[in-house]
Parts: sequence; structure tokens; C-alpha cells
Amino acid sequence: MSVADLPTAESFWSSHGDKVSAGITILVAIAAAYAVDRALRARTKGVSVETDTRLRLIRRLIFVMIVVIGLALALAQFESIKRAAKPTTRPSTAEDASTPVAARQTLANAIAGTLIAFTQPIRIDDLVTFEGETGTVEDIRLTYTFIRKGDGSRLIVPNERLASNPIQNFTIINPRVHVEVDLYVAPGADVAGALEALRQVEGVEDAEAREVVPEGVRLVASAWAADVDERGALAARIRAGSLERLRNDGLLSSDDPPTATGA
Repeated sequence: MSVADLPTAESFWSSHGDKVSAGITILVAIAAAYAVDRALRARTKGVSVETDTRLRLIRRLIFVMIVVIGLALALAQFESIKRAAKPTTRPSTAEDASTPVAARQTLANAIAGTLIAFTQPIRIDDLVTFEGETGTVEDIRLTYTFIRKGDGSRLIVPNERLASNPIQNFTIINPRVHVEVDLYVAPGADVAGALEALRQVEGVEDAEAREVVPEGVRLVASAWAADVDERGALAARIRAGSLERLRNDGLLSSDDPPTATGA
């Protein structure tokens, strides 16, 4: 840089130095947040479900804290922001009062997410039912919890709502999942023989008659899946095997075959 260029550089810095410094500060904060997150993630591989649930939230809290500190330092580069941050005797207005109200929901969700992660009424990979929707807990974030449903879609629930409403957790005590498959046979079918045949199906641990209706008899073949991921495949095997066994044993009439449901 020549001597003639110095006034130009000084003029640019005096006009835009605060913006450049703020931009660099934000980039450094984001890079630091990602670096810390990657380091923590690498050190938490292979931990238990309970620990993983807590550590995911801790990682995100640290990430947000680093970014927020970086933003605060970036804003501190501007004189106008410094002046605005000084105490003032100006009377409060309705606009001022609306600020905490607007932030309340986000803060409440973040607090609820922290409580959920540490008290753990639900954990990552738990099978749960919330407000009639059943799925697997995929992620617990600061403000929202993601539940993966059987059809692959996601139920996204605000943490405050999740913490303040009943939720049914099928795997909170035992990771095994109970699987039931319903089979309907005709009213005149040999129910005792059908139940005995179902108990011989591979994977079935028990079978019982649950209900008698004008259209037929509801039989239930049940078993325990080792975990949530095995639940669907086990139900499909039991369903197919049960129908084949009943048909081969002559317990189904060709005129009125049963249907099979359940998961």
C-alpha cells in the first residue's frame, strides 16, 4: 500500500470499521460454536440413551451461548447500540411491554426442553403416544421435540405443551415393545383350534380371543419386540405367518377369510 492510499484506508475504516469488526466477531463465534459442538459430539459416542438425551441439550445450550456472546460482542462495536443500552429515565411504552410477552413463549419452551432433557419423562428413541399420535422420539431440541410417526412423518411439539400434558411412554422402563396383531375369524370358526394354531406361529408368544362381534371373533396374537425398530417387522411376520397357518390348518373358510390388523 502506498502512502497516497493511507487516507483512503483510514477513511474506509472510520466509516465501516465497526461493521467489519462485528462481521468478523460473528463469524468467529459461529466457527467456535461448531468446533465445540463437534468436539463434544465426538466425545459422547456410545453413551447410554439417558446420557445422550441430556448431552444433546447441553451441546445445544453451549452452542447458543457461544453464538449469543458473539452477537453481543458484535453489537458492542456500534456506538449507537452502546448509547441505546445505557440506562434511561424515559417512561415505558406499550411497545416496551410487548417485548417480554413476545419472548415468553420461546423462553417457556426452552425451559421446558431443559426440564424434559434432565428429568427424562421421554428419551431419544422412546416409543410414545401424545394426544392420540404414536411415534418414536427422534430429537429433543431447545424449543421443540420431534416425534417420528410410523408413516415417516414428524410430529413437532412445542416443549412447553409436551411438558404440561400427559404422554404415554411405552419404553420408559423396558426397551422391549409389546406387539399385538388382530385377526378376525368367522363366527362359526373353531376358535380353540385357531388359538392353538396361532401359538405355533414363529414369533408368537401368546394368543387369545378378545372380542365376539356379529361379524366374527377377534383373536390377538402377541409378542415382544427387542426394541422399537423391530416392532414393525415383527408385526408383519406374525400377521403373514398367522394367516398362512390358519389357512393351511383349514380354519379359514374360502368364502369368509379373516382380516388382520395391528402393529
